[in-house]
Amino acid sequence: MEELEMLYQEMGISPAVYARGEKVLDALQTRFAAIDKVAEYNQAKVINAMQKNRVSAACFAATTGYGYDDLGRDNLERVYADVFHTEAALVRPQITCGTHALTVALSANLLPGDELLSPVGMPYDTLQEVIGIRESPCSLAEYGVTYRQVDLLPDGSFDYPAIREAINEKTKLITIQRSKGYATRPTFSVKQIGELIAFCKGVKPDVLVMVDNCYGEFVETIEPSDVGADMTVGSLIKNPGGGLAPIGGYICGTAQCISRCAYRLSAPGLGQEVGANLGLMPALYQGFFMAPTVVAGAEKGAIFAANLYEPLGFRCVPNATESRHDIIQAVELGSEAGMIAFCKGIQAAAPVDAHATPMPWDMPGYNDKVIMAAGAFVQGSSIELSADGPIRPPYAVYFQGGLTWFHAKLGILMSLQKMVEAGLAVLGE
Repeated sequence: MEELEMLYQEMGISPAVYARGEKVLDALQTRFAAIDKVAEYNQAKVINAMQKNRVSAACFAATTGYGYDDLGRDNLERVYADVFHTEAALVRPQITCGTHALTVALSANLLPGDELLSPVGMPYDTLQEVIGIRESPCSLAEYGVTYRQVDLLPDGSFDYPAIREAINEKTKLITIQRSKGYATRPTFSVKQIGELIAFCKGVKPDVLVMVDNCYGEFVETIEPSDVGADMTVGSLIKNPGGGLAPIGGYICGTAQCISRCAYRLSAPGLGQEVGANLGLMPALYQGFFMAPTVVAGAEKGAIFAANLYEPLGFRCVPNATESRHDIIQAVELGSEAGMIAFCKGIQAAAPVDAHATPMPWDMPGYNDKVIMAAGAFVQGSSIELSADGPIRPPYAVYFQGGLTWFHAKLGILMSLQKMVEAGLAVLGE
């Protein structure tokens, strides 16, 4: 469409970059159609749960103070439990982020003398201080919880013999990080996670398994809770909030685990009975309703990014043809300058703060300087168009989000434009 190309030129996209993008898109229509089918299934699943639990306008009423008898809050948790096929759920604006949700789940279900095992290598940067891998006040290590990990094999698969050996009488809880975090390893499919859970429970039947589900919700038609996870944990400013939730996190799982999580989040003896919704219920319900469609657009953006960058010589994880199990696309840019140029493009495509210039900085919870590009309506929302990464080899930037596919497309094209302008990418023919 000539008018679209002219508008993109006005926004800074050159004809050459635009043409490269259109050529890539021509080959992706079949994959995009398959993503839409998954989104349609997940959309029906969410609507079915909302209808089953008789969501009504009364659920949107604000509560304050203690939040006793909060109809909307309690019903939202039943909706989440039905969608994730679990006995119970804790869905609260008092959970500030994904790391907080994971911390609640871990600290509620681990006691002094227990051991935590990660069979998938090093956890995400911010969780390292929670566990005590990097020293921090109030870490699990300070409270007498020990930690053990088994690294992945060189091909990114599970080291089952080493996992069997690592599980012992002290192993109380196993944590599985679904997405890659700031690593260039594969994201695990729900099927792979189910196989790992079955193996671990075969070694020790009473061991608890928690899955960090961040960035993975609604990418497949099933979730880790469908394949044996005792707790499935995530953030509402990622996939399940649909871009509308302004804060919050969720933990779905067994009634016993969720009860303990609620006691840890509030206080022993109070649990899920307290926690006012502060008028956020419309955004949390509607965001969850929108999530399958929003996630589909973000996944299309990730696939488009890989297919745009890989032919230009940049390693992409996942690569251009691999199956997808989260919304994150890692692109190894080879230098700090490449990361800055890429992130400048993402920022320049934003509806908010497009005039800002992202630069690396010392961010709380991280060992390395981190660069983050995000012109978001909700601060830190990574279901919105964003890109970030630690300034360390292989200088990979992690692209994710886009509340609409069209915004994701614009952002990726703009990132390539900035790379070309900086002399860091050559389009060729």
